[in-house]
Amino acid sequence: MLKKQKGMTFLGFIIVAAIALSLLLVAMKIVPDYMEFSSVKKTIKAIGDDPNFNSMTKQEIRTSFDKRADINYVTVVNGKDVVISKDPSGRKVVSIEYEVVRPLALNLSALMDFKASTAD
Repeated sequence: MLKKQKGMTFLGFIIVAAIALSLLLVAMKIVPDYMEFSSVKKTIKAIGDDPNFNSMTKQEIRTSFDKRADINYVTVVNGKDVVISKDPSGRKVVSIEYEVVRPLALNLSALMDFKASTAD
């Protein structure tokens, strides 16, 4: 009597392992950028939550961003990249927008576009 085989062939296992390894490699390269963006968002939110935020000058806001970014280990942006504007109701809005290009393998790269604002 023949028993029906169950399981995966060795070739199937190699293909699945290669795909899983590729996904793991991509995740290991781009997850730190998303974690740093999370720190940028926290920094922007902390500036917006500051009780003196509305009375701060543009230079004070940029200096505050730099200090908070140092504490949160943010290296990809600094206070010069911060855009300070006013919304239609007249409130100050601090926002930042930046891109990160991360090489993955050979000539493949991941382009990540990040945006954060106190209006979020």
